[in-house]
Amino acid sequence: MTHHQNGFVGGAVMNGHAAPPTVAPSNGSCVKSSASSSEEKHYIVAAIDFGTTYSGYAFSFVRDSDSIHMMRKWEGGDPGVSNQKTPTTLLLRPNGEFHSFGFGARDHYHDLEEVEAKRWYYFEKFKMSLHSSHDLHMGLEIQAANGKKLRAIEVFAHALRFFKDHCLQELSDQSSTRIANDDIRWVITVPAIWRQPAKQFMRQAAYKAGLASPMNPAQLLIALEPEAASIYCRKLKQREVVPDDGLLGSPNNYRTNSLKRGSSLSHTGPVANEFKPGTRYVVVDCGGGTVDLTVHEMEDHGTLKELYKASGGAWGAIGVDTEFEHLLVKIFGIDFVVSFKNTKPAGWVDLMIAFEAKKRTASPNKSTPLNISLPFSFIEHYSRLKGQSVEMAIKRFGNKDIKWSSQGMLRLSPSAMHALFEPVMKDIVRHVSELLRKPELDLVKFMFLVGGFAESPLLQNEIRKAFSSLLRVIIPQDCGLTILKGAVMFGLDPTVVRVRRSALTYGVGVLNKFVPGKHPEEKRIKKDGTEWCTDVFDTFVTSDQSIALGEKVSRTYTPAKSYQTSTVIGIYCSEKEHVLFTSDPGVRRCGELYLEMPDTTGGKNRELEATMHFGDTEIKCEAMDHTSGKVAKAVIDFLNK
Repeated sequence: MTHHQNGFVGGAVMNGHAAPPTVAPSNGSCVKSSASSSEEKHYIVAAIDFGTTYSGYAFSFVRDSDSIHMMRKWEGGDPGVSNQKTPTTLLLRPNGEFHSFGFGARDHYHDLEEVEAKRWYYFEKFKMSLHSSHDLHMGLEIQAANGKKLRAIEVFAHALRFFKDHCLQELSDQSSTRIANDDIRWVITVPAIWRQPAKQFMRQAAYKAGLASPMNPAQLLIALEPEAASIYCRKLKQREVVPDDGLLGSPNNYRTNSLKRGSSLSHTGPVANEFKPGTRYVVVDCGGGTVDLTVHEMEDHGTLKELYKASGGAWGAIGVDTEFEHLLVKIFGIDFVVSFKNTKPAGWVDLMIAFEAKKRTASPNKSTPLNISLPFSFIEHYSRLKGQSVEMAIKRFGNKDIKWSSQGMLRLSPSAMHALFEPVMKDIVRHVSELLRKPELDLVKFMFLVGGFAESPLLQNEIRKAFSSLLRVIIPQDCGLTILKGAVMFGLDPTVVRVRRSALTYGVGVLNKFVPGKHPEEKRIKKDGTEWCTDVFDTFVTSDQSIALGEKVSRTYTPAKSYQTSTVIGIYCSEKEHVLFTSDPGVRRCGELYLEMPDTTGGKNRELEATMHFGDTEIKCEAMDHTSGKVAKAVIDFLNK
């Protein structure tokens, strides 16, 4: 028997039992499991791939689950760029009301007069605010291009509401009847390396946007991006794969590489035929903001088992944009670049659009320089601020690979462009190399390279150069859409990933009977005549622990006071596998578990069983009041800690 510091006494532990009829999402409201009648009315699955730089959606009718319908080409797209996704850009009016999203937002903002543009709220690449915030909470604010801030929850809700309304209109246009939101089960993708607060934040934004509600949380699923890609990639056909030969400028003929991990699989047959129970592979998802990896093993009946916890970092394509900005600072000075961004926000957007177009054409076999058009406002502002021309600044910089063209453009040699990619590519290769050295990955024979950044020929070449001698590198055609298609498949069958790995060690702080010689003397306290050891870490799951879908961890609590009707229990986490005390280095309070026990019949002898589910993409909880025989309210909150 253990005594919790919050006033409830805790006891029995049960692991690995089948899930009961009811489960609750990470926001804590109790809902029925996936077999419930509340979900049977959803005859459409719609997935939103909410990316850092580009976003899109796709859907499928449950009755025809083999057909995944991609959104038609977005209006206002850029030439030479696949328009099945739209930029993750949001434009709000000066009063904060929604105006437009995607290409429409970007183009309208571009056309605003300079003075007018400073009054509007323009957001881009704002998804990374959830990844980079170390203390994520509902009051988080993010900065628009004009320097003003708005609550992040409003910004994300505006974006998700746009996709909800757009998808409903698209579905209604294609159907003979009006499609209602209740007809749809929604899926939103997030990086696998995101922590629970960021996932919960996306769920709360989706509630605010009207995709689902706290009363019906099962209408919304959170899908992990590399996991979604894995679900799709295991069924690839050979014609859907980028050929691994014919890469000009590559040092090896990858088609004839020796697979050191013992694979002699054909490179010509259907990829799906080579995936059998026991096949192991790694998915490297290279997005705009993050790169994250998942390692799966194919099981019987096509289900998947995670072999190693998700890993990765902020090494996405926007890292190349950051390097370009650093280059501009070196050439023109930080004072000018900061001034230009702040006073000419629309001009800065124009410049980054021009760079994005050239960034996409960079390849290992390109021998001609790339010309990047500098906006007139850039040239004029530099001349006015510095009293000299941009041409003089570039000449003074003195780099033979960077010149000023006679057409008024910044001219980068192929090697100069490659240098902008190099830092993030090095980080990706380094991390994948470290991962492949782990014993758990000894039998991994395949690597899928997916995500929008994976469309870059430079990155494809770098990955193949680094790893094709170790395993077979497979790059799907339209690799930027694999996550979106896989997310729809996940929504159709959320049980396809049967076993996952815990990213962190989770537990609560408790009081245990003090044992001299075992417990530190400084943690001895006395309560009601009994000596206790404070700050004991009661472990729920450990980092990288294998957890099957439906597996649960339960604790039984009794109140410390006869009249007590509720309690708040602090949840702690750590990256370390073994934790003894909540005060150990690296342990932090990461959330709260709120439990209600309103029926005081029986006083201190009442029992409340709280159950945590760790095998899904979100941590979920539920509670049962054994005294009254009723389901108790259990809320787990990672945004209020």
